[in-house]
Amino acid sequence: MRIRSLRTRIALTFSALLLVVQLLGFFAARETITHAARLNTETELQQAEKVFNQIMQSHRDQLSQAAAVVAADFGFREAVATRNQGTIVSALRNTGDRIKADLVMLLDLDARTVADTRISDEEGALFPYPDLIAQARSNGSASNIIQLDGRLYELVVVPVKAPVTIGWVAMGFEIDSRFIGLLNSTMALDVSFLGQAVGGGWAVLASSLPGGTAANLIAPANAGQLGREKSIRLTLNQEEYGARTVLLHSGPNGVEAVLQRSIAEAAAPFLRIQAALLVLSLIGLVVSIVVSLLIARGVTRPVAMLTGFARSVGEGGNPPPLELAREDEIGALAHTFNDMREALDEREARITGLAYQDSLTGLPNRALFRERVMEAIALAQRGEAMVAVMVMDLDRFKYVNDTLGHTIGDQLLVEVGQRLHAAMGPQSATVARLGGDEFAVLLIDGSEAEAMRVAQSLLTLLERPMLLEGQVVDVGASIGIVCCPMHGDDVDTLMRRADIAMYAAKRSGSGCLLYDSRHDTQTPERLSLMGELRHAVEHDHLTVFYQPKMDLATGEVRQVEALVRWDHATRGFIAPDRFIPFAEQTGYIKAITRWVVRHVVAQTADWLERGIDLQTSINVSARDLLDNELPDFFQNVLKEYRVDPRQIWIEITESAVMEDPAHALSTLEKLHNLGFRLSIDDFGTGYSSLAYLKRMPVDEIKIDRSFVMGMVTERDDEVIVRSTIDLGHNMGLKVVAEGVETQEILDRLRECRCDLAQGWLLSRPMPAAKLEDWLLAWRAKKATA
Repeated sequence: MRIRSLRTRIALTFSALLLVVQLLGFFAARETITHAARLNTETELQQAEKVFNQIMQSHRDQLSQAAAVVAADFGFREAVATRNQGTIVSALRNTGDRIKADLVMLLDLDARTVADTRISDEEGALFPYPDLIAQARSNGSASNIIQLDGRLYELVVVPVKAPVTIGWVAMGFEIDSRFIGLLNSTMALDVSFLGQAVGGGWAVLASSLPGGTAANLIAPANAGQLGREKSIRLTLNQEEYGARTVLLHSGPNGVEAVLQRSIAEAAAPFLRIQAALLVLSLIGLVVSIVVSLLIARGVTRPVAMLTGFARSVGEGGNPPPLELAREDEIGALAHTFNDMREALDEREARITGLAYQDSLTGLPNRALFRERVMEAIALAQRGEAMVAVMVMDLDRFKYVNDTLGHTIGDQLLVEVGQRLHAAMGPQSATVARLGGDEFAVLLIDGSEAEAMRVAQSLLTLLERPMLLEGQVVDVGASIGIVCCPMHGDDVDTLMRRADIAMYAAKRSGSGCLLYDSRHDTQTPERLSLMGELRHAVEHDHLTVFYQPKMDLATGEVRQVEALVRWDHATRGFIAPDRFIPFAEQTGYIKAITRWVVRHVVAQTADWLERGIDLQTSINVSARDLLDNELPDFFQNVLKEYRVDPRQIWIEITESAVMEDPAHALSTLEKLHNLGFRLSIDDFGTGYSSLAYLKRMPVDEIKIDRSFVMGMVTERDDEVIVRSTIDLGHNMGLKVVAEGVETQEILDRLRECRCDLAQGWLLSRPMPAAKLEDWLLAWRAKKATA
């Protein structure tokens, strides 16, 4: 655009004048909006104060009623009079849980703590607010906002009479983030609670404001600004707020509530209207500029369109057809360009068809299918879809080709392609022929379950006989299924694993199979690991670690669990979950088990000779239970080292028994008859029935760590743990809890009468020598406790 042209100068002059007028109006409106927002904010804060007081009074009434119910209960009064601690604590907790109170206390006549639902070691502590006791003594009840242990509570105190006053019940809600959120959502503004320490300084105890913004309230509070004025304006984090102060508790530990409303938020609705007007003004400004330039562009625009169209076609693009309703030379040139583009499109479509379409079936070929899979993988990686790939190989196709000829074979492939295409539909999936008698299907938004359902329906579809040139032909198929991203996130991995699953389905005769890493046992890494594992067993490169189990009744440690570890010379530490499942798949787990048994029994014999009496648990797998020679091997090793079978516990999982229940139960009976004690490991995670549990000759069950670790945070897990302990005891079994990592879990297990505990709270697994040192330290610690 040339600035010196008259057309340009007129457009710029009028546009500049319009812009100046719009800016003056914008700033004047903004100042008016800010002033109105401040007035509206003050009105909103006045109304909010009334709502705030109503909410706080409602909470006080609820607390007063609940406290009065507890204080009036005959059994509770009798418990207070007789100092029955259990009944007192139970009544306080039940009432607190019922109304969701955060604090319930019983105080004696001297205002000392008798019971407190928050903690268990503060009995006898002096209640720090004697003024509330005095007020309750005069008025029959008292309530206020107080600070306790750095937390803020709305507290109510009522007397316990029998018939004279024999104590005081204090009950309170904590003013925490949940309560602040309730106030914030109810009043649609921010609320902060400030508390005054003994020294006179103020601190923010709770606030709906972000931490950095809320901290800015401390300075005006310490300066007395909040106490002097009911309604004030504050600058918090460089943002203006209207505020209103509500005094909740006076004195050395005073508490104030500050209701805040952002002036910017109050002005936001008006600013949006102003912004809309500004946008409309800017649009008008743009329109004025555009209109002034339209005439000049009337001639140059068609030429520019033709130039851009030709450039795009020359660069391999696919621009839309030119639409110029003109009858002159420019219109004729545009029609010529359109004809040229259509001819190029037709040629490109023929070339693409040869490159991406199977010439026999008309389906997409392997190249196009791979591109579609890569596009689908991109969707899966963005979380927009789940992708399933199915690779299908026809059964008996070679026999059809050899006996009926290639013509019938080709017709068979065409018929299969048509059936697959008709069944899937072009909108829901891509059906392709990869080559030979191999087809593939790509499902978008196909879960594992959906892919299995589709595969089964395709197998049923292909089971219908085909009539080809008077010949009835029967074929079946084997289908391998993979899903992205679970089984891979690149096209080569997905296609290879789909092939692996397909061949596994063909070998097993199951028709269709979802890929499983167990199918892929011949990878170079796994073959190398197998050889190294065999070498480690044969040359004693494995190590046995021991983890102690504590008797919860006595605190004694008389049992340990043996756990195999592999510290590879070059790979470093190899976790058991890497080589144990692999060993189970290949059958080499039996050699590992026998190695562990021999080393554990030898270590047990050595301990017994040195006066260390420890019973050791050994894990056996499903394959071990199917080994008919396992009982004899155990017996022979114990005879060799002269160890009593009752020194050895054998741990088995529920799933191991369920693989072949009859065979497994027979092996367990033989081991039990030899004197070994048996334990069910990971109890609760398998799918065995109570009927099988009743038939198993077991002496112990071990509750899986997933339930134990969640029992203090998840109600369902605690119910499962308690029920399992009761079930085990009712069946005459000992119960072990594994995964004990905190003192709280240990205390809860003691309450549930669990027999033994095992976990990192006591000790991590360790070599035998370190275990001996640990035992000495443990017993010394227990002796001095």
